Amino acid sequence: MKKIVLFLAFAFVLPSCKNEKQKSTETKNTEIQGVQENGITVNHSSQSIEEKKNPSDFIPAGYVINKYEGGVSAEGWNEIKGDLNKDGLEDIVLIIKGTDKSKVIKDENRGELDRNRRGIIVLLNKGNYYELASKNYNCFSSENEDGGVYFAPELSVSIEKGNLHIDYGHGRYGSWGYTFRYQNGDMELIGYDSYSSRGPVPQYEVSINFLTKKKLTKDNLNKEDDGDNYEVKYKDSWEMIKVEKLIKLSEIKDFDELEFN
Repeated sequence: MKKIVLFLAFAFVLPSCKNEKQKSTETKNTEIQGVQENGITVNHSSQSIEEKKNPSDFIPAGYVINKYEGGVSAEGWNEIKGDLNKDGLEDIVLIIKGTDKSKVIKDENRGELDRNRRGIIVLLNKGNYYELASKNYNCFSSENEDGGVYFAPELSVSIEKGNLHIDYGHGRYGSWGYTFRYQNGDMELIGYDSYSSRGPVPQYEVSINFLTKKKLTKDNLNKEDDGDNYEVKYKDSWEMIKVEKLIKLSEIKDFDELEFN
C-alpha cells in the first residue's frame, strides 16, 4: 500500500513541475533583450509592445493628424512613409496636434491662431498590423508660434535611407535638423546638422555624429562680406564630444530647447 501511495504522489508532482518549467520558459521568451531584427539591435520586452490594425488607431484622444499646408507637400502629412527597420515594408510616421480649445487665441494682427503643440508617432509596418516604435505627443511647438521680426521656423519631417529626419527651416537665417535611427526599441538621435546664414552669406555649418562622437564646424572666413561679390571660404575644425548615451525621440520634451552648437 505504501508503494502505491508513493507512486501516485510522484505521478501528481511530475506534471506540475513540467507545467511550471514551461511557464518559466514562456516568460523568459517574452523578455529577451538585444534581439537582432534585420541587422538592427532592438532592446525591449514583447509584453510592452503596442500593436494595432491601422495607423489612425494610435492617435490618442484629444489629438488629430496635423496637416501640413505649405510648400510642396501641400497634400498633407497624413502619411510619411519609408522603411525604418530594413524589412522592405513602408513604415509610417504621423505628426499629430492637440485640440485644446483654450489654446486657440486671438491675435490683433494675425487673427485666430491655434497654439496647440504638436507631436509625433512612429509606426513599424508588420504586414497586417502596425507596431509602435516611438511616440512623443508634445515635443513640437505650434506652427503658429510668434517668430518675432521673422516667421517662426518651419518643421519638415521625412524618411530617407532608413533614417528619420526632423528638420527646421528659417528662411535666410539658415536651417537645422536631427537624424534618428530605429534601434534599441526607440528612435535614437544619431546626427545633428545646422546651417547659419546672414541673408545670402553663409556664416557657420555644424555637423555632429553622435555615434562616432565627432563634431565638424565649418567657419566661413568671409562671413563679413556684403553679399554682392562674396566668396565662401570655410575653415574646418574637428573636435571630439562627450556622449554618455544617445537621446531617444520619446524622451525629448521640447525640440526648441534641443541645441548642440
